[in-house]
Amino acid sequence: MGAIEDSRKVLQDFLAPELREIRARLDVLEKQIEGVDRRAEGRHQEVMQAIARIVDYTEVRERLARLESREAIHQ
Repeated sequence: MGAIEDSRKVLQDFLAPELREIRARLDVLEKQIEGVDRRAEGRHQEVMQAIARIVDYTEVRERLARLESREAIHQ
């Protein structure tokens, strides 16, 4: 049993610090990904708002064109 326990201790002595380092790196990556997702969500909202403004502008132009054509007919 001594050899098994020695092997287990060596593995733990080697793996434990490595696993801690991997966890720390994963934590950093998760935070970076969360930041990217937040920025992407913000940009998505900006794009959707811009599209809505374009749609509104297009509708206003179409209504104005109809009014102008009606006015031209009546003159």
